[in-house]
Amino acid sequence: MPISDHLKAIRSKIGHDLLATTAVSISIFDDQGRILLGRDAETNLWTLPGGAIDPNEHPADAASRECFEETGLIVRPRRLLGVFGGPEFLIRYPNGDLTYYTVIAFEAVIVGGALVPDGEEITTLRFVDREEWEQLPVSPSSRIISRQAFDHEVAPYFAAAGWQPEN
Repeated sequence: MPISDHLKAIRSKIGHDLLATTAVSISIFDDQGRILLGRDAETNLWTLPGGAIDPNEHPADAASRECFEETGLIVRPRRLLGVFGGPEFLIRYPNGDLTYYTVIAFEAVIVGGALVPDGEEITTLRFVDREEWEQLPVSPSSRIISRQAFDHEVAPYFAAAGWQPEN
């Protein structure tokens, strides 16, 4: 699904100007410890499944929905990987839209479905090990999140605060 009706309505008011929104990402590993990536139809970069959270939607539900829409897999989020942001999460889309994402990232397990790319947003899906992941053109935001997923840290990730008040 390209853009939700909610985001279309906002874009009709603000045009291509910067929109800050909250999104989700899902990291799924197979039995061999490989992570699932999809090739983005617009950028040709490899990405993790995910997308914007709709109004009134719980983040874990958004993650499960986005994963199903893009991959055909039914998943159950089982742990929070972290909360991500920064310059790598500012995206200028080919149509000119500028969007900044704060991403809530989950690790999930597959509970059903069949691995099939949606053909609209994602053209190809595959599980890759860390060595192959290092060589692939992965989107900057998915690179940051999937690195944390591969590290299997117990505590959720967040960038340490660097802000301080001016003197």
